[in-house]
Amino acid sequence: MAAFVTTAFLTLFVIVDPIGLSAIFLGLTKDYSPEQRARTGRKAVLIAGGLMLAFLLAGEPFLRYLGVSIEALRIAGGLLLFTVAFSMLSANRQRQTPSEKEEALGREDIAVFPLAIPLVAGPGSFAALLVLATGADGFEIGILVGVIAVVLTLVYLTLRLATPIQRMLGETGTAVVTRVFGIILAALAVQLVIDAVTEVFGI
Repeated sequence: MAAFVTTAFLTLFVIVDPIGLSAIFLGLTKDYSPEQRARTGRKAVLIAGGLMLAFLLAGEPFLRYLGVSIEALRIAGGLLLFTVAFSMLSANRQRQTPSEKEEALGREDIAVFPLAIPLVAGPGSFAALLVLATGADGFEIGILVGVIAVVLTLVYLTLRLATPIQRMLGETGTAVVTRVFGIILAALAVQLVIDAVTEVFGI
């Protein structure tokens, strides 16, 4: 059980990447007052939490309806997570296109887009939740709900502390942290694929 909690937390934490997210948040809210930043961050986290919970609870029944096996889901999820990790390691992790960023900057309320989705709750976190929830019992689902709450709480705290965190780490420090998280995520992704292949072939 401890291994499940650790894997779930590390996977979601690395994918969401609160520290890297804080730098993007600063760029999107550079003209905001501290009160506006706090309100925007809180709204984005709440919306992202709702989306992640919906995916957690409804994702597996939907896949079962489509006839997708647990092993296929784990392999696909592991491969997708690995692509996220690779983009982090190659410093090419652009979550928005230039047009999306320009559109976001022109909006008064950026809490829904691009903050809540896809920056906080995006394809990577959705895939991770589906993989982690597949085959999980009620107790493990409850643990995942708790993990989501903890990770999103950390996201909110880093958004509130975005300015001092960026000042402390600098661009180089933020890049180093992102790459370390990428290595961890790559290892977790490979392990997901290994576990699925082992079950398929009965190794």
